[in-house]
Amino acid sequence: MASAAPLCFVLMPFGRKPGEGGVIVDFDAVYRDVIAPAIADAGLEPLRADEEVVGGIIHKPMFERLILCEFAVADLTTANANVFYELGVRHAIRPRSTVLFFAEGGRLPFDVAPLRALPYRLAPDGTPADAAAAREVLKRHLLAAKVEAGQVPDSPVFQLVEHFPDIARLKTDVFRERADYARKVKADLTAARKQGIDAVRKIEQSLGDLLDVEAGVVVDLFLSYRAVKGWNEMVALAARMPKPIAATVMVQEQLALALNRADASEKAEEVIRAVLDTHGPSSESYGILGRIYKDRWDAAAGAGETARARALLQKAIDAYLKGFETDWRDAYPGVNAVTLMEMKEPPDPRQQELLPVVTYAVKRRIAAGKPDYWDHATLLELAVLGRDEAAADAALGDALISVREPWEPETTLRNLRLIRDARERRGASLPWLPRIMDELGGAAK
Repeated sequence: MASAAPLCFVLMPFGRKPGEGGVIVDFDAVYRDVIAPAIADAGLEPLRADEEVVGGIIHKPMFERLILCEFAVADLTTANANVFYELGVRHAIRPRSTVLFFAEGGRLPFDVAPLRALPYRLAPDGTPADAAAAREVLKRHLLAAKVEAGQVPDSPVFQLVEHFPDIARLKTDVFRERADYARKVKADLTAARKQGIDAVRKIEQSLGDLLDVEAGVVVDLFLSYRAVKGWNEMVALAARMPKPIAATVMVQEQLALALNRADASEKAEEVIRAVLDTHGPSSESYGILGRIYKDRWDAAAGAGETARARALLQKAIDAYLKGFETDWRDAYPGVNAVTLMEMKEPPDPRQQELLPVVTYAVKRRIAAGKPDYWDHATLLELAVLGRDEAAADAALGDALISVREPWEPETTLRNLRLIRDARERRGASLPWLPRIMDELGGAAK
């Protein structure tokens, strides 16, 4: 342990987030292409704040990392609230060796504007414009921080306030062991998701009391059960989680999804409505509410309850529309809305107005870079609704090579069956649709 490279903790947003001037910043690319290699080049070990930050809750391991890592890099781009909270903790505890980083074009908030921060440039697609140059600048400052360790503080708190507690006696070896353990469990969960639900259950059993487990591991376990359709296991796990984690928006949304899939529709609606009441509208929350009504409509239609099915179909459409109107960039609730509009007799006339809007939303997301399965599957569904065979074939190929979990193509296939059945009832079937569905069905096995 004593010979290991010093840890450098990275405080930054995850994924793709909107920045100044409408640019979508690809923070994963910034980390991968600039920050992590610069840290390694400086002889340090990068340690990114994985998804311990869940819905704004900072868990115990996050504080350990902020306190015990000898060095830190904070990307202040977009003035992310979580990052600034973490930076405040860091500055209050560590007098020096915190390097600030931000994308040019944005303005730093007043409280940190006087501090020395290193700018980097973004390309139009939100990735680093000159990764090599930015990496070199960051490396030089990290090397300087290593040389200056123990000298002039860079924390404004320690520059102005004296006699802060000395944390040099803390057991950093124990901290490193915990960080390594968390990374191992997450790697094990990645493998378990490919093996099936029994493998995921085995890992949960090995964890013991969840109060002693990092939040990132708990959430990864929760989502691993989702990947293997362990709906009842998700519900049980949510009840065992530490309350601050279980109360987060993401966990509550996914709990509602699991309850619905576990045939507890009423409880699912209760949970997701509580999220909406407490945290306000979001495309994800309304999307899950739409799915609850969609499943009820499907069950009522299958039971021959015509009037009830008609009312539930309208409630599902309304929920999905609210989700899409909450965030026009999220095509998921939009495509579900236009698909269900096809189910009405006659089809909802708003469908033709919405189809190009939803199509634009998903194409813009794809153009921004790093599209996933759902982006291509959405284009496929929209092409089928628009009766465009060529576009459907193109989207199908992209979707098939992007499948991560078997339940993803299953969901798309279910929607295509709905469209096929509605069209056949009207005598307007698409002769090429069965071929599309057969190929997609092969990926769902």
